[in-house]
Formats: sequence, C-alpha cells, structure tokens
Amino acid sequence: MSKILLGLLALFVSLTHLQANSPLKALLITGGCCHDYFFQADKLTTGINQMANVNWTVIHEGNKSTDFKSSIYSQDNWFSNYDVVVHNECFAKVMDHEWTEKVSKAHLEGVPSVVIHCAMHTYRDATHDEWRKLLGVTSKHHEHKSRKIVKNNMPQHPIMKDFPEVWTSPVDELYLIEKVWPNTQVLATGVSDRKGTEGAKHPAFWTNQYGKSKVFGTTFGHSNETFEDPVFIKTVGRGMLWACNKLDQDGNISAELKPSVKKKNKKK
Repeated sequence: MSKILLGLLALFVSLTHLQANSPLKALLITGGCCHDYFFQADKLTTGINQMANVNWTVIHEGNKSTDFKSSIYSQDNWFSNYDVVVHNECFAKVMDHEWTEKVSKAHLEGVPSVVIHCAMHTYRDATHDEWRKLLGVTSKHHEHKSRKIVKNNMPQHPIMKDFPEVWTSPVDELYLIEKVWPNTQVLATGVSDRKGTEGAKHPAFWTNQYGKSKVFGTTFGHSNETFEDPVFIKTVGRGMLWACNKLDQDGNISAELKPSVKKKNKKK
C-alpha cells in the first residue's frame, strides 16, 4: 500500500475517532408562562454536563406568554444540527395544526427528545393529538403544589437503576394524566395527595417510542427546587442519554461522553 493511501487511511481513522468521541449536540427550547426558565436552563445544562459531554444551544423566547411560537421552528430543518431536542416550553394556547405537526415531524422522523413538565401542557388547547402522541401522555390539568411521593416502577430499567424505590420530590405539581399512549412505558408514578383522590397514581417519568425516535418524559419540573434536586437532574440526564442510545442496558454512560476529570493542582 502506498504512503499516500496509508496517510489517507490514518486520517480517516482519526476523523472517525474524533466524531465518535465528540460531545452530544443538544437543543434546549424553553420559555413561556409560569416558571423561572433562566434558572431552570442553567441548572439543567450544568447538571447534565457533570454527567456527560454535551454542547448546548438554548433558545429562550416568549417569556410569560401562552401563545408564542418559538422562532426556531419557522426554519426549514430546524433540528438538523442537533442530536437531541429538550422541550421545556409552556405555550398552551397555540392551536395551529400545521405548526404543531411541523414541530412533531422532526421527532417522528428520528430526532430524539426529552419533554419536561409544561411541555405536556404546551399546545394543550389544540384539538388534534400529534403533539400528545409525541409526548406519550395526555394531560390538561395538575394538582396543587406540594412534596410528592414518587414510586419507582421499573428499577431494572437503565434510566431508573439509580432512582430510589420511593422518592419524595421537592415542592412541585403532579400532572393528572388522562391518557397513556400505546408506545409509552411508565417508569415511575406520582401519588396524589388531593382531597378525594388520595392515593391515585399518575405517570411521572416514562419513555415513549414516537415514529423513529425515542422520547423521555417527566411531568416534574415546576419549581426551582426541583431543578436543584440531584435525583431529578440525574434522571433527566440519564433519560436524555437513553433517548440518544448513549446508555447501555446496565445503565452505563457511553465512555466517549464521560467528562474528563480535571486534576487539582497540588499545593506546595
């Protein structure tokens, strides 16, 4: 084999290795009513980056609005530069069918996603179900804020292996789930403490298969305290990695995504 061919082969191997070890490219879309999205975005991205190498793009628009349309969705192939999209937006009154189908189509065709808290109530007033099929659950109401009891339904699932058997959340909202869609697998359930329905259980963490893509979802994430809770952040991070096929069956994160450990300077 000639030196030129050997050189090209070495370059190809090097570039392949570089690509295999590159960080995940994640898009976080956030904003809307009812929550401290600046705080949540900071805690979510920094917390997950302690677990895995992720390059984040954060789109934060429409603060305090309920009918805002995030500008990135108006772009053709808005998803093409990302390995995963995290939805933590809250725009309940957007009812445009073509708009919501355009957003959902990217995931239907294979872009993994994470859906958090008010993403379940985004497009809530729409009369069509495509967004709800993506989410994996249908919800239009929630309970009062309080500390919630959450039970781990699937402790052997790779996402849930480090999740406690029973977790008491920070003060948050339990979303009432009206429908669990057929491809949804409930990982953990929250227990109602509302008068008259005490003990009723609703999905709190789950996975969904939507078309060609994997989805991880949680209805928790109302309060800043929840985004400061290590159990919550770790579970969302593991859910995101699972959706991207970066979490093996034993719950191990792919080696190429593990953050490098910085050595501390020794004091003289």
